Amino acid sequence: MMDSKGILIVVSGFSGAGKGTLMKELLKNHPGQYTLSISATTRHPRDGEEDGREYFFITTEEFEKMIAQDQLIEYARYVNNYYGTPRAYVEQKLEEGKDVILEIEIQGAMKVKKAFPETVLLFVTPPTAGELKHRLTGRGTETEEVIDSRLRRAVEEADGMDQYDYLIINDDLERCAKELHDIIQGEHRKSFRNTEFMEKIKQDLQRLKGE
Repeated sequence: MMDSKGILIVVSGFSGAGKGTLMKELLKNHPGQYTLSISATTRHPRDGEEDGREYFFITTEEFEKMIAQDQLIEYARYVNNYYGTPRAYVEQKLEEGKDVILEIEIQGAMKVKKAFPETVLLFVTPPTAGELKHRLTGRGTETEEVIDSRLRRAVEEADGMDQYDYLIINDDLERCAKELHDIIQGEHRKSFRNTEFMEKIKQDLQRLKGE
């Protein structure tokens, strides 16, 4: 059987690009095949959030102990709280044959790629900058100041797009989710992910030749 181990996938993109909606569509279309990685955080749970579902909620002391013991693939600090990706959780899911998806920013994506060189990096973007602004405005939940801040951030993030393996243009949700699934399945077929299978075929051919 080819490549029974899961693949680690990092999905990044501008705020307003529709990453979360795209992930939900992918999981809905392929139940049990993909796992969204759960981050650890030191912030307090919000109403309706559960430990081990939205986040692993831990203390600052526990988080800093994980940092010291290299138990996080990547981490960052935002507004006095830590956020990070637990190494053990990701490695366990990959060994189970699950494709693990991390939805993180560019800085974290580069750290993951360094720790796991076979990681597939995907960047999600709307078809135009105008559409991005339209989506941010259409939320109706953020001030003009916040929208402008997100657009300025997008300008900075655009400089890192060329470090990603694939660019996903999110103009049609159904088509985009299918494209994402097809990309990941194509990655499973790449030769460097199937060295055990190739060695078995070579050995079988050698035996046949000797018969």
